[in-house]
Amino acid sequence: MAKPNDKVVSFILILSLLLFITLVESKITIHEGSSPKSEIECSKVVNVKDGDTCFDVSHTFGLGSDEFNAINPNLKCTALFVGQWLCVDGTLF
Repeated sequence: MAKPNDKVVSFILILSLLLFITLVESKITIHEGSSPKSEIECSKVVNVKDGDTCFDVSHTFGLGSDEFNAINPNLKCTALFVGQWLCVDGTLF
């Protein structure tokens, strides 16, 4: 029969393994989905207001979806929140 200490050690090892796998998967996802490294210089930002969507903001400032996404690379349009800053004019280099 396993001692309580053996159960705790086993639990910690399994938890550590799951954490390791999660970290490895997140790094793979980041590297697979990312484009070559580039810098973004944002020269104008706007504050998200209640009811704003990425489409509304990009349309208001005359940005195509590709351009808007390029200057806001980590933005999740499905999770905008009031007060969030969005880049609406920038340069990629």
